[in-house]
Amino acid sequence: MRIARFSIDGNVAFGAVEGDGTVGSGDLVLDIIKGIPYADFELSGTKVPLSKVRLLPPVLPNKVVAIGRNYAEHAAELGNEVPDVPVAFFKPTTSVIGSGDAIEYPSFSNEVHYEAELAVVIGRMCREVPRERVKDVIFGYTCANDVTARDAQKREKQWARAKGFDTSCPLGPWVETDLDPRDLAIQTTVNGEQRQLGRTSEMIRSIEDLVVHITEAMTLLPGDVILTGTPAGVGPLHVGDEVAVTIEGIGTLTNKVIKRG
Repeated sequence: MRIARFSIDGNVAFGAVEGDGTVGSGDLVLDIIKGIPYADFELSGTKVPLSKVRLLPPVLPNKVVAIGRNYAEHAAELGNEVPDVPVAFFKPTTSVIGSGDAIEYPSFSNEVHYEAELAVVIGRMCREVPRERVKDVIFGYTCANDVTARDAQKREKQWARAKGFDTSCPLGPWVETDLDPRDLAIQTTVNGEQRQLGRTSEMIRSIEDLVVHITEAMTLLPGDVILTGTPAGVGPLHVGDEVAVTIEGIGTLTNKVIKRG
């Protein structure tokens, strides 16, 4: 099931996405959900065309835990070794935007890059999750773009500003709850031109590895997000560009880059 979060007439709701089209095709309909999707819920039967609503980030995470250098070719293209343990960092909630929202080019950077990533959405509160229970705590998967101020990342020891600036974490367009994430095509285009093309099977550490590693240290809450790393092919974005992240079985997350302010 595809679960979207949206606003209509000033109200925010979740809905199950019905139809076989894509965002903007006019073929999709939302069946509004009673309650929140992390618990048992019912479909209301009240349906609204997707074209009549504004898509929001599919979740509002308490935290986004991101993993760096989880694809060997991406680590190599930036001159880095594959780390002995997963490299984790945070992106704040203020960095999260939805499909169709604008990425605001930060004033402190002259080198902003796209990074297409599979995002894991947590469905229940969990800590110290054993490997065999990882599937039980996952709500679903969505597309992410770990937008990065690469020059700031290079000159600053911590990545907080480089990867945590406002609008640097596009998520969407919805959460797919019924998906095998082990070998999915993941692609980035900029202005319609392909820039990244990889597969999630190229991850160094699996989703199970990452959930176990992260929950050894911290409690994850419903709606929290794990970014699983990006394949090779990262590169620059400029004001006016339209960047799209497409993941097989999920859909396409699209954002335009604008000048901040």
